Amino acid sequence: MVTDIVISVVLLLLGIAVLAVIHMCIVGRLFREGYLNGDLVQRVNAPTVTISSEDLDNLPCFDYAGGIGDRGTSNGPGDCAVCLESFKVGEKCRSLPDCSHSFHAQCIDSWLLKTPICPICRTHVVVRSRSFKNLVEETRVPGDVTIELT
Repeated sequence: MVTDIVISVVLLLLGIAVLAVIHMCIVGRLFREGYLNGDLVQRVNAPTVTISSEDLDNLPCFDYAGGIGDRGTSNGPGDCAVCLESFKVGEKCRSLPDCSHSFHAQCIDSWLLKTPICPICRTHVVVRSRSFKNLVEETRVPGDVTIELT
């Protein structure tokens, strides 16, 4: 019985030693690759991209019209992920260009001014200026283009 205890303690210490060696190998590899020599800190402190309030005006905006079977509010995909409120018919909403997620306009505007990523899928929001060339490409209407100046 005493020999069983001694064998168990020896195996326990041997297992701890093996885990310590594996840990030292991993940490040594990280040091050799430069992860702990400042490269990781540089990536964390890298400047973040920001969105100005003028850029927000270039994001698509629409009035919520409701879905099939809606009675003024919606459930599920008709909820704003920022404020967690349901969209109501007639509210001003905004759609993000790359992922097409929709939010209340004022909710997503305040979110994007702080963090320029989609709160649902974490896609970086890239605001493109809406030049004449972009507008023509977005409409994808072949033939003549009529511009109405107001």
